[in-house]
Amino acid sequence: MKKIIIAAAILVSGFAFNNTAEAQVRVNVNIGSQPDWGPTGYDYVNYYYMPDIDAYYSVPDREYIYYNNNRWVHARNLPSRFGNFDPYNSYKVVINDRNPWERNNVYRTRYAQYRGRHDQVIIKNAKIKYKGDNGRHNGWDKGPGRGNGRGNDHDRGRGHGKWN
Repeated sequence: MKKIIIAAAILVSGFAFNNTAEAQVRVNVNIGSQPDWGPTGYDYVNYYYMPDIDAYYSVPDREYIYYNNNRWVHARNLPSRFGNFDPYNSYKVVINDRNPWERNNVYRTRYAQYRGRHDQVIIKNAKIKYKGDNGRHNGWDKGPGRGNGRGNDHDRGRGHGKWN
């Protein structure tokens, strides 16, 4: 009986060790893939919401998502109706939710006050550069509305770059 208990204890501890040995740590950083017109202060971005045109930009896919003819369109370029839109001179909201256009009414309402704003510092004009990105990006400018190095929209509605 003693041998069975010892064998069972060894077997159980072997499974426990195996599970902890397989633990993984994942760190997502996509600094190098963010466009030069993206806002500074974020080490990871899935989407930018652009209140001026009520559209999105997917950073991983490098495409715009906009509403056209009762459906959301994914395209590398914006259509001509957005001809006056300049991503370098408009406000972008970082959103890391999955498929944010499916909740577009929430984002349109939440970030309506950023329509027409042109005071956001963009990566191209950054003074401090991201490490490891050949000096192309500013990562840690913590001024008002400038973020703090990570962006997501799971921050209780403050996905516009401020962490209060």
